[in-house]
Amino acid sequence: MDAEHIRELFRSFGPVAVRAMFGGAGVYADGVMFALVSRDIIYLKADEHTTPAFEQEGMGPFTYAAKGGRRVLTSYWRMPDRLYDDPDELAHWAEAAFAVARRKAAVGRNGKRTDRGGKRAPGRRR
Repeated sequence: MDAEHIRELFRSFGPVAVRAMFGGAGVYADGVMFALVSRDIIYLKADEHTTPAFEQEGMGPFTYAAKGGRRVLTSYWRMPDRLYDDPDELAHWAEAAFAVARRKAAVGRNGKRTDRGGKRAPGRRR
C-alpha cells in the first residue's frame, strides 16, 4: 500500500503525513502518529476506552517478534476491513485513534505531561 493510497483512504478524516518506518509506514496528523501500516494492513492507536470497539469487530493488536522470539503487543489495533470501503466511518475511527495518540503524546513515559513541540505534519488540527 503506497503513501498516496493511504492519504486517499484518510481523506475524509483530513490531511495526513505518511512516513516510512521498519518496512511499513506511520500515519501522522499534526506530527502525532495515530496509525501504522504493516504488510498492507492499517492499525489504529487504541487505549482502554477504544479497544472494546476493536474487540467487538473481532480485531486484534499489532504484534511483532522481539529478541528471543517472544511476541510484543502494541497499542495499535487492526482496522476493521469494512472501513477500507467506508471513508466516512473510517474518519470516525481515525478521529478516535488520533485522540488517543494525542492523549498519549501529552503524557511522557514517566507519566508526566510533556510539551512535545517540534515538527508538525501538514494539515494541523487544533
